[in-house]
Amino acid sequence: MNFNSIQYLLFLGLNLLVYYLLPRRARNVQLLLASYFFYMCWNPAYALLMLFSTAVTYGCGLLVGNAVWGKRRLWVALSLLLNLGVLFFFKYYNFAAGLLSDAVHAAGLGLDVPLLDVLLPVGISFYTFQALGYTIDVYREDVEAEKSFIDYALFISFFPQLVAGPIERSGHILHQLKEYHPFRYENIKTGIYPVLWGLFKKVVIADNMAVLVNNVYNNPQSQGGGAFLVATVAFAFQIYCDFSAYSDIARGSAKMLGFRLMENFDCPYFATSIQDFWRRWHISLSSWFKDYLYFPLGGSRKGKARTCLNVMIVFFVSGLWHGAALTFVAWGLLNGLYQVVSKLIDPLRQKLLSRLPIRREGAPYRCFQVAVTFVLTCIAWVLFRANSLPDALTAYQAICSIPVWGFGTARLEFSGHTLGLPVAALVVALCALLLGVMDWLIHSKNLFQRLDRTVALRYAGYFLLAAAILLFGSYGEGYDPQAFVYFQF
Repeated sequence: MNFNSIQYLLFLGLNLLVYYLLPRRARNVQLLLASYFFYMCWNPAYALLMLFSTAVTYGCGLLVGNAVWGKRRLWVALSLLLNLGVLFFFKYYNFAAGLLSDAVHAAGLGLDVPLLDVLLPVGISFYTFQALGYTIDVYREDVEAEKSFIDYALFISFFPQLVAGPIERSGHILHQLKEYHPFRYENIKTGIYPVLWGLFKKVVIADNMAVLVNNVYNNPQSQGGGAFLVATVAFAFQIYCDFSAYSDIARGSAKMLGFRLMENFDCPYFATSIQDFWRRWHISLSSWFKDYLYFPLGGSRKGKARTCLNVMIVFFVSGLWHGAALTFVAWGLLNGLYQVVSKLIDPLRQKLLSRLPIRREGAPYRCFQVAVTFVLTCIAWVLFRANSLPDALTAYQAICSIPVWGFGTARLEFSGHTLGLPVAALVVALCALLLGVMDWLIHSKNLFQRLDRTVALRYAGYFLLAAAILLFGSYGEGYDPQAFVYFQF
């Protein structure tokens, strides 16, 4: 049941009706049943895995909170071992087995490590990290161990953010599950805008961009540098619109039910450095790694060399979290390398800037920083999107070989139409401009709140977004609905 489907909109509407009609005591039970039904629409059997993770972390949380046998660390370790063991089995076993087989063959031994025919459970990385974060929070005494299994199970499985986040913290959500949420029209109208804006980004921008991107990256040997350049920039906006759309729809859906989910994106392509980019992109995951991995490793408290090592470890794990493939590992390490190099050359950069007549607070310098950051991000996105490391190398070689004059004569598929490369580039640029302006208006100028001030503006906004979705969205006969990119993680 994808967010960009009629089924989900009907499911959401039915849940809103039932939730507000039920007495307070029954509401969390109803949301829990609805959340498990939502998850079981993909694969009913894998709901048992989520239930297992829930039961393990719930039990370990109680054991840690009550210091049973005085072994608080033991129960945390047990929670980590069991949950990460399940995650490894379903997500990383075949990857590790393949690497081991390659190493054995390279050593001249004829031994094949058996592979498993298992399907990756949707959203397993998200709910596993959310569950582990709770156990660690209880160990650190940031929150008390949750005594209600119903409330805790709902915290893990809450359907708006279950499959692709944001990865919520126990201290932010658990207390909301115990609050009474009366029906408020204000919550409904406030939640509609993120849902509509998310649907617009998904079906109008992301899914249309996906056609162009897939046309290039799935046929790398027959593409020129200009095609790869346009497709890479298109992918930068595809994945942003796709993932942020899910977060927007999740936040809007939760808001209609009276719950507040964290903001997961903050204009990431306006970032002035890679470090700034990761403060704005997938904020829930970035902050999770910072609090539960980077700081426990020592953060920046143990010297420059150790800080650089910690950064590389975090981004190596981040790459693995995103996917069991060498391309994701390389993508994570490249992003880590960006930050390490930035830290090492920062004294030289500061000295150089102090001697140049450049106003660091001025708009030209800021635009330069944003442009450089975007280029570096796109270079890394090649690894994220390529189907293999050789394909990524092909893309890099092609882009580096672009002639000085012109893009070439390549033609690309875009929303069922064949476009010349310059026209495709113009379409991508216009989408980027639209997205940038809207991001700025929404995050800096509170666009949705301003539209809510009068009935006429509010419904005009609803109408314009709905009309754009119907007119320009990717759907209809012969259309293969694009699942959200982060479902595979």
